[in-house]
Amino acid sequence: MPLSVDEIIDRLGGQEATARLAGVGTEAVRKWRQAGAIPSRHWPGMIAGGRVGFADFSATGESERGDGPPEGATAALVLADGAVFWGRGFGAHTGSPAPVGEVCFNTGMTGYQETLTDPSYAGQIITFTFPHIGNVGTNPTDIEAATVAARGLVVKQDVTEPSSWRATGHLHAWLRAQGIAGIAGVDTRALTVRLRDGGAPTGVLAYPEDRRFDMSALVAQAKAWPGLEGMDLARTVSCTQSYTWDETVWAWPAGTGRLTEPRRHVVAVDYGAKRNILRSLASAGCRVTVVPATATADDILRHDPDGVFLSNGPGDPAATGEYAVPAIRGVLEAGKPLFGICLGHQLLALALGARTYKMARGHRGANQPVKELATARVEITSQNHGFAVDETTLPAGVRVTHVSLFDGSNEGIAVDGRPVFSVQYHPEASPGPSDSRHLFGRFTAMLG
Repeated sequence: MPLSVDEIIDRLGGQEATARLAGVGTEAVRKWRQAGAIPSRHWPGMIAGGRVGFADFSATGESERGDGPPEGATAALVLADGAVFWGRGFGAHTGSPAPVGEVCFNTGMTGYQETLTDPSYAGQIITFTFPHIGNVGTNPTDIEAATVAARGLVVKQDVTEPSSWRATGHLHAWLRAQGIAGIAGVDTRALTVRLRDGGAPTGVLAYPEDRRFDMSALVAQAKAWPGLEGMDLARTVSCTQSYTWDETVWAWPAGTGRLTEPRRHVVAVDYGAKRNILRSLASAGCRVTVVPATATADDILRHDPDGVFLSNGPGDPAATGEYAVPAIRGVLEAGKPLFGICLGHQLLALALGARTYKMARGHRGANQPVKELATARVEITSQNHGFAVDETTLPAGVRVTHVSLFDGSNEGIAVDGRPVFSVQYHPEASPGPSDSRHLFGRFTAMLG
């Protein structure tokens, strides 16, 4: 919501603090109070203090698309309804057309590099609700895929210099190398409330090098994007050929290790698999063979696995299911133990005869409470999904095992009398709490 001049001054710490940030005398601040307005040339200094954003100075909290950029603004998040959130760009400049995607929010406080490289974020622009993004820098270890899957990021405060012994680079420089743009100075609280109450809209993140914005074209681009419903993105982020994996999870002080004496063999179907999921399987004693999302049942079974894992991934499960469901049904018919997470959970449900649906706002963050029905145990989980399983469509013999304590949506299923189960959340929790890592042990215990 926009702030009055008095509210802005109070938030900045009073008249003297406001004058210092704006580079003016206190008499100028007194006149701003009288006039009820602050000249835009003074906004950047006050915004740099981190307590207010561009939207706090706007008459509506957003700018109409016909307005030019406020002084100091170098980037804009343009929504399909014409709303514009101005800010300061960082990372890579955008070209024409600018990146477009579904605007979502993530409530995690840590692991922004892992979040940005999670393939499940393909097709999305991430709003981080935690204000301090960038303060631990970047490194070559905390990545979940070789490239950034997200199409952009939105943050409250400017990215600061890294302050972590593990950092090897600055987030700004890393994003520039990856070709990804970010926008800082946005009132992420106002944007998050908008997403929470109105659902995830389509947006365009524009950070042009020449600072020229064709607002009508940006709005038209946002309106023309079809959205994630009906979109198969797993194929775009999956590997293109099979490979083996034996790296184990990071542990102090040596870092990641290697599995030297595997006890079981698992085939992981890559719908957008995170590296820490594969590391978790290896740490559980499994030699892992990774196959592409489009692998058939014959492709999977010819590796003679002890079990099959269905990974996370982006997009609409119904669209990916066109080729994934027949493969999963073939694995089920072969009687192999099967474990799915996130998109893999949804695809398993489809293969069993259930349906999925697009959620109004989805679950994204590392603080999602889930209840296991059999034990009444509550775990805090890491999640990233915008689709869910409609548990009312589950067939006989398939039971609900977990539910969300946020909205009651389905978080897990199992097949009665068979070694087949799946969960909607991420038990590898990178980033996030480790409450659910025991599920990898549950799966390996089924492998015989």
